[in-house]
Amino acid sequence: MASEEELFANIDALLEEEPQLPPPAERARLREAAGITQARLAQALKSTVQTVKNYENGRSEPKEPRLSAYQRLLNGWAAKYPAHAVSAPASVPQPAPVPKTFTGPTAPEATDTVDPAQAPAAAAAPERPARPATSRRPAAKKAAKPAVDPRFPHGPLAVLDGDGSAYGVDGIVLDCPATTVPELVEWTLKESGLGAAKLNRYGKDSDPLIVLTAAAAVKLGLPERLEGHEQRRSLRLPEDHPVVKQVAKAKWQLTQRGFGPWARIYRKAQGRDRQCVQLAILSWDALDERSWPGVTDMEPADIARVLGVYAQRVITPRGSTAVSGLELMTALRPPTKAVQDPETGNWVSGHNPGSLGTKPMDPAPPEATPEHPVVVNSGWTGGFLNEEAYQWVRSVDTLTDEECMLPFAVGLDLNTAFLAAAARLVVGLSAPDHFHAPKFNPKIPGSWLVDLSHIELDPRLPSPFTPDGTRPTGPAWYQTHTVAYAQELGHDVHPIEAYLRRETGAYLDPWHDRLKNAYVDTLADLGVTKDLTDTEFLAAMEQHKQVDPALAAVLSAIKATVKGGVGKLRERPQGKHYKEGERWPALERPTWRPDIRAAVISKARVNMHRKLRNMASMTGLYPLAVLSDCVVYPSPGASPLDFLPYAASGKPQPGGFRLGPTPGLAKVEGVQEMALAVDWMERGLNPARHIKGDGHDAVLDEGE
Repeated sequence: MASEEELFANIDALLEEEPQLPPPAERARLREAAGITQARLAQALKSTVQTVKNYENGRSEPKEPRLSAYQRLLNGWAAKYPAHAVSAPASVPQPAPVPKTFTGPTAPEATDTVDPAQAPAAAAAPERPARPATSRRPAAKKAAKPAVDPRFPHGPLAVLDGDGSAYGVDGIVLDCPATTVPELVEWTLKESGLGAAKLNRYGKDSDPLIVLTAAAAVKLGLPERLEGHEQRRSLRLPEDHPVVKQVAKAKWQLTQRGFGPWARIYRKAQGRDRQCVQLAILSWDALDERSWPGVTDMEPADIARVLGVYAQRVITPRGSTAVSGLELMTALRPPTKAVQDPETGNWVSGHNPGSLGTKPMDPAPPEATPEHPVVVNSGWTGGFLNEEAYQWVRSVDTLTDEECMLPFAVGLDLNTAFLAAAARLVVGLSAPDHFHAPKFNPKIPGSWLVDLSHIELDPRLPSPFTPDGTRPTGPAWYQTHTVAYAQELGHDVHPIEAYLRRETGAYLDPWHDRLKNAYVDTLADLGVTKDLTDTEFLAAMEQHKQVDPALAAVLSAIKATVKGGVGKLRERPQGKHYKEGERWPALERPTWRPDIRAAVISKARVNMHRKLRNMASMTGLYPLAVLSDCVVYPSPGASPLDFLPYAASGKPQPGGFRLGPTPGLAKVEGVQEMALAVDWMERGLNPARHIKGDGHDAVLDEGE
């Protein structure tokens, strides 16, 4: 006879086995007996109608945590409707049908204005079944969610793992039966319910994004890693790879970028419906560690959360953060809109005022890069705009004994300085016109040839006119903001030549507003809010990355989106086979606009210099160094509170550097001993570059 110990061990073994579901036909019988449609059940399980059909015809089985929830439901129904009993009476009220989910981003206009209050009852999200304790998704703080678009009930994206589970936003887990890339594309467009609504009434909905883990990539026939000797971002599968052939055989197309870390697979639009899916392959370095710190190593559910919050607050990722930053500009200022033809009365595609249009525009020669066709083909030798961020170190000869005796060097970093500069920034929208000896007008965006070399400035401050802070040596090309600042300082300016644009507008305003809100809201979720005192703000910033690593990664990506988006406005040619004078792919974009990039950077550098000047006049303090949006000051204490200017009331003095969580305000970048900072300066190093961290890893090579 078996012992009690053996019996309990056997029972425990049974309890540890996965729940056993009734046969597929019985699952369907129980659901019908309860008077529940497949659509209603799919909503309750946070799944799709097709997945429920698969459960009921035996094609697939649910996985945890959906498995336990589904079994609990079936057990409840089995108790109510045993097999010998009569099915539910016909009078059982049937739920309203679920709104149709359109698969393309240009669904009929009527769907754009669905009133959630008028949506069928079944569209309301049911209470999610309790997740078992064995769920792989760790408990996590949720960001605020917008109203669910009935066309995209499962959010903008999903992270697919090797066992066919597709993790979406808000804890949704979909079952994906695809075993090939073409099957994955079909499932995404027809069954997944993924996608996101357009950001502007004249724009296009965001295509769904599927992120592949290494295991999912291998299951679909892709290599776990891309191998090659060129830059990783240019790597892609060869055209004879089996997966590329599968895609072509199924009548799908790849963009010119091919099948790389970010692959777009599409068919030409059928009527109004776009058919396009974006893939991102994690093990091919789709998510750059510098922009998305730690994300690739997270669990799929947490990766979905990070990317989902970014998609909700910024845009569904379409490539690197730089690519997404550029795409966001176009999504918020679409190039076209529907206009009525005055002759026929038909609605046709027309220019959307305030946008950059649909055709690329050549820059003026001084705004271009040396390899650009307008430079090479014209033989231009007149110089170029040099509107770049500061890289300046103060001469050690100007340091006083009092400064050198101070114990600390404190680095201040301006929050998203380029974003702050983009606010209310008027830029040119039309092609440049050439002028000789024009009168300077600070309201006209453009490039001016001016001699500013006669202007004397304090040697303890960088020149506002050059990135390295040295005094100009003669006539040079400047963007409007730089010349206007010379005028603000009280100097006459007499342009020799100019390239100006007649049509102007604040093109970047919606881009600024969306990214500012994303930045501020994400910082607030990390405990850094606008209502904190400066002391509380510094304390909150000390620990904000530990509060929620997932949201800290979102914050990092938002900052990278700003810098990368501005950088993409003047993307240089890539690849060893490029020859000067040839056009390169980026030139075919209407958003290849080096003049807009110059305007942002010029305004940011001028803003920095204005604060440096105000600080000197208010406190008598001068910086040791500046690197882009970071400035280092000598300080009597290890906190910026020890040297920033405050009024008698305790409020920060306007005009100088102020602490806070919004773009343009400052936070601490790092603190080091003053003696170490002086040592760096004597060695030709920039303290602003090395102020962060322990300070002892500085090397002489300061290349970017």
